[in-house]
Amino acid sequence: MRAMVLHGQAPIETQPLRCEDVPVPAPGDDELLVRVRACGICRTDLHVVEGDLPPVRKRIVPGHQVVGVVESATAGGRFARGDRVGIAWLRRTCGRCAYCVSARENLCERAEFTGWHADGGFAEFAVVPAAFAYAIPAVFGDVEAAPLLCAGIIGFRALERAAVPAGGRLGLWGFGSSAHVTLQISRARGARVYVLTREPSHRELAEALGAVWTGDLGDVPPEPLDSAIVFAPVGELVPVALQRLARGGTLALAGIYMTPTPPLDTRAISFTSGRCDRSRRTRGRTARRCSPKRRGSRCGSRPRRSRSPMPTARSARSSAARLRAREFWYHDAPSARMVLP
Repeated sequence: MRAMVLHGQAPIETQPLRCEDVPVPAPGDDELLVRVRACGICRTDLHVVEGDLPPVRKRIVPGHQVVGVVESATAGGRFARGDRVGIAWLRRTCGRCAYCVSARENLCERAEFTGWHADGGFAEFAVVPAAFAYAIPAVFGDVEAAPLLCAGIIGFRALERAAVPAGGRLGLWGFGSSAHVTLQISRARGARVYVLTREPSHRELAEALGAVWTGDLGDVPPEPLDSAIVFAPVGELVPVALQRLARGGTLALAGIYMTPTPPLDTRAISFTSGRCDRSRRTRGRTARRCSPKRRGSRCGSRPRRSRSPMPTARSARSSAARLRAREFWYHDAPSARMVLP
């Protein structure tokens, strides 16, 4: 099979990902073999490739927003051959620690992650423990479902942690894959959403999706916010967002990685703001109860995307640029394509 393989962490502009022919992975007794049909490219993949996350294997196939069809499965299990499934960032946990037994598997200290500890979806086949695979609702196409397996999970988790009151005012710092899904779900719940992002095209998209106000990262919304989420991996935005909160407001930090947060001037925020909460990606019993795919299908949320040819070894330079842009691998026989959220 073809796969994009990382042999050593390096800046993406140096083309560290190589398109190679590698053996089809062999699933274990508790695992599914999945033929990949779509795989999103996430900023966390960039962190794995460039070294923001330390290496745990000498070679790795990144990718953790995977949608595909089961090729082989254990008889009598949750899934059978031909079922459509999703593979997310969280790949496996111990199942025994205090976090796992309290439906907080995302906090397990022995957790393993797709595309970091084990090969992911930048390939034509992938394996996943059956217990950590998602059934994909028929309402979503392959490309629509892929970003929900990371961007959707992150956004929904952060939205829950941000504790937005009914009809409340929610601020979003950064407007990428997660934020644009979060905005749609928030509006369906009746929230008024304010988006702060440096890209004019992102502000235009936010307005088209129903944001009541948009501005640059340092701008001041027209009214104090009940809740805020920082999606951008920029620590300098934490005190900025706290200062934009109304009394008792909640700030959630959505990223798995963030640059250092500067010292906080507590004199400016301690009597006017509420709590600051670090959101972590989740999967398992909790995730299935509050699945962003289920909620998205109910409120009409749909990720945005576009398409271009799937890269080969001869187009590694363009594939590096597309990884920076967070596009999608999309396998669709007989030809292969890429899609951009």
